[in-house]
Amino acid sequence: MVSHLYGMGLYGMDAFPVEVEADLSSGLPSFEVVGLPGAAVKESRDRVRSAMKNGGFDFPVSKITVNLAPADKRKEGPIYDLPVLIALLKASRQLSANLDDSVFIGELSLTGELQPVRGILPMAIRAREEGFRRFFVPRQNAAEGAVVRGIKIYPVSNLAELLQHLNGGTQISPAKPDETEPDYATDCPDFSDVRGQAEAKRALEIAAAGGHNVLLIGPPGSGKSMLARRIPSILPEMTFEETIETTKIHSIAGILPPGASLVRTRPFRSPHHTVSPAGLSGGGSIPRPGEISLAHNGVLFLDELPEFSRSSMEVLRQPIENGTVTISRAGGTVSYPCSVMFVAAMNPCPCGYFGHPTRRCTCSAHAVSRYLSRVSGPLLDRLDLHIEVPPVNFEQLDAHGKEESSESIRRRVNAARRIQNERFRGTGIVCNARIHTDRLHEFCRLSESGRTLLKKAFDRLGLSARAYDRILKVCRTIADLDQSDTIEPDHVAEAVQYRSLDRKYWLKEL
Repeated sequence: MVSHLYGMGLYGMDAFPVEVEADLSSGLPSFEVVGLPGAAVKESRDRVRSAMKNGGFDFPVSKITVNLAPADKRKEGPIYDLPVLIALLKASRQLSANLDDSVFIGELSLTGELQPVRGILPMAIRAREEGFRRFFVPRQNAAEGAVVRGIKIYPVSNLAELLQHLNGGTQISPAKPDETEPDYATDCPDFSDVRGQAEAKRALEIAAAGGHNVLLIGPPGSGKSMLARRIPSILPEMTFEETIETTKIHSIAGILPPGASLVRTRPFRSPHHTVSPAGLSGGGSIPRPGEISLAHNGVLFLDELPEFSRSSMEVLRQPIENGTVTISRAGGTVSYPCSVMFVAAMNPCPCGYFGHPTRRCTCSAHAVSRYLSRVSGPLLDRLDLHIEVPPVNFEQLDAHGKEESSESIRRRVNAARRIQNERFRGTGIVCNARIHTDRLHEFCRLSESGRTLLKKAFDRLGLSARAYDRILKVCRTIADLDQSDTIEPDHVAEAVQYRSLDRKYWLKEL
């Protein structure tokens, strides 16, 4: 007898329905899985056999063939354990329920307990689009799937519980979406903890308001990492669309916490400098998201930038520019979104004290030059704001006055983002940093005096076309923070000063 039901597969950001067929025929007892299964899928034979026996069911003594269609798409992971087992129960007439409107996903333990799997959110979205009405998933994944309207998500703890439900016994209640809204960024450290560094805080406020990339450069202990780790606390709230897209990526990567429904706070990813290029961009035989995609709609922070390998740094150039990363493998091509606020921090030299006002640098001129040259010009060009973070003096550290809180800064950031949302309505642009080059002059209107000042800066600093575009976008953000429709000379002057550090350090004659 042949039975069939449905599971789901995953490739990149896309889920696809998988028809699971089970055939029991005469012949020597065997158990074969066909349909381009990966190693974990082949191993499901042993898990299914043990789960059936330990669950009190009879394992068919027959020639068993399980087909996973479509057969030209590779199937990976243990997610097919549950649909294979249910298909065998139907084929052996130990289950007679109508399952045409249902999808099953789950990894089985040897005792029949269901283990959590990755990728439930994109699978639930695709299952709804395909017209399925019921989706049976491991209990730990139910909250994640429940955010999808139009399909019932059933949380299953073990095989016995599921069979009771399917046979008309004790029913499993569908999972309900989590409607609670946690206090935004409650786990983020606050800017009120940072003493001094008013100029750096102002620059980070501009960066957060426009989604701009940032380079922090200064001596050890000046607070570069401390400032960077507080950036999520001043970023605007995520829209529902951003929340869904970010959650999908975290679900696919398998890093969504058990029982979590949505990623409601902007991600902050800070990989160690030993990370490989594939770790940053993503990779594998079936490509998984890398750090830059896991930071989508949030912050990717690279501390000690020159310590990263040259290949790792250069792999970021195209994704930072385009907001997507494309990974090509023999089995196909996958694209992951990576619209991130890229933040990098570095010392000005190996010892860290080059240019320090009170401490002498012990590095040779050649050592300083070699250290700075690890960061390429094209990567520097993609960093909108270059911020010098000077050492904090005793008076600032010992002051008892209150520093401005993240909440206060975030109110101004939100006000600037509301202006941008209204300006870009219907264009697909989400913030000033993402303005397309062909629409710069439409959205970034300069006053005559502002244009004159920008021309002088362009000629004097020898800026590239990309640097000109990025300065104009920063000007637009500063004007938005000032609630100004046109870009004035003050806005231009402030934006230009954030592009001067590469001249101070990288072009300085040693």
